[in-house]
Amino acid sequence: MRGTCRLKYLAMAVVVALVFVSSRAGPAVADTASVPRIAFFGFHLINTSLEPTTPAEEARIRMLDDLFREKVGASGRFVLVPIPPDVRAKLAEGPDVGSCNGCERDVARKLGADHAAWGTVQKVSNLILNINVYMEDVQSGTVDFVKSVDIRGNTDESWRHGLDYLLRHYLFGEP
Repeated sequence: MRGTCRLKYLAMAVVVALVFVSSRAGPAVADTASVPRIAFFGFHLINTSLEPTTPAEEARIRMLDDLFREKVGASGRFVLVPIPPDVRAKLAEGPDVGSCNGCERDVARKLGADHAAWGTVQKVSNLILNINVYMEDVQSGTVDFVKSVDIRGNTDESWRHGLDYLLRHYLFGEP
């Protein structure tokens, strides 16, 4: 009788555990389906200074691309839609995203994204730069997120800090 009792308790514990796990998995799946999907097209540099663009600045643009993907992807507030290399190559042949008469919207829609996103860094001088992030609704074509931060200093640290501040305080709404 003791063995039968133990089996009943074990079976009940397994059922309770399964119910608990399935109830926890259910909302997470539903939440993921409602999370906005973003096609992120990267940053580009707009150099309006009298100084040439340096290799370090080109590397910083790639650094911002990676940082944006990392922070936005880890936030759980958005799902990043991968952009295939052939699509990236085709976009690189034309004008910058955001200046291509809606090409970003069309591509994002074809990829199944809800939003097209991209960024710019304007270099006014080696001391004054600004980082801008744009997000456009692919259905309506309206730009529903535009924020900018000014940074002082042309260093990896200032660029990283500027984008982190913009994302945390504006896109994610954190204090």
